[in-house]
Amino acid sequence: MFISDRLYGSFEIDEPVLIELINSPSIQRLKGIAQLGIPAEFYSVKSFSRYEHSVGVMLLLRRLGASEEEQIAGLLHDVSHTAFSHVIDWVLKENGSEDNYQDIHHLEFLQRTELPSILERYGYNIQSIADYSHFGLLERNLPAICADRADYGLREFDFTIADECLHGLTVQDRQMVFKDTGAAKLFATNFLKRTEENWACAEAANRYLYFVEALRIAVKLDKISLDDFWQDDAFVFNKLKSCNNARIVEILNKLQILSWDDFPKNGVIHILKFRYVDPLVILNDKLFRLSEVDSDFKLKVKKAHEWHLAGVPKIII
Repeated sequence: MFISDRLYGSFEIDEPVLIELINSPSIQRLKGIAQLGIPAEFYSVKSFSRYEHSVGVMLLLRRLGASEEEQIAGLLHDVSHTAFSHVIDWVLKENGSEDNYQDIHHLEFLQRTELPSILERYGYNIQSIADYSHFGLLERNLPAICADRADYGLREFDFTIADECLHGLTVQDRQMVFKDTGAAKLFATNFLKRTEENWACAEAANRYLYFVEALRIAVKLDKISLDDFWQDDAFVFNKLKSCNNARIVEILNKLQILSWDDFPKNGVIHILKFRYVDPLVILNDKLFRLSEVDSDFKLKVKKAHEWHLAGVPKIII
């Protein structure tokens, strides 16, 4: 199998287990699930699929010399996402959430699929694959950098910036680190910028809020079931659009307007998760957090965190 990725280039995949997993229905389903959650037509920021991200994480791990097992874990790490990704967390909780519904149900979902039998044929165990504590390159708690976090960040960067960041990455002590402060700061500041301009900005928060309102109405009316969310975005979205409900129609019409700058604002909302990365960097053959050696970056994080705690304006549509 040959895979060409816009970030990492071309790869030949010759491991049978990886080929079979990539071609499996569970991984192919991710082509229909958007990384950013809400449908692309409702947001000006270009999204990408969970499939592109999942294969990308596998390729990044491969590039970093990870084991076959860790590459498998990377490929499967998002397979348990529901339609619209983290939107499900908001549908189920009135005031947002920790965005952890997918993590909580990951192993349970994997066990319901064809994936365990595929893995068993190649000598792998689904419980071990789903235990991220085994895989220090794939997953780390914030604010560390890891393959998952690196990939979805890099996919939103300008390509030239992303490529420079990639060339600055290396592995030490079974974790991703940067070779120098320049590359570390380039990644970390651009990651923080995505939080401020996309992942936690007022536009994103409000669009999520209203799209979730429409979904909640449909669920309450029994037009959409929670089981439907285990399909893909198009399946659930078509059900939502077919609802004969005035408020749902109003919300979907307003979401098609790609700039809400002129809409009135009233109040403040505190919903979206604050994401930043404070990566390890090699300096004089030792590892330091970027914030320990760069006071400017430390200040940027402090100001961004204060901005996030203050909340973003509630837009009235």
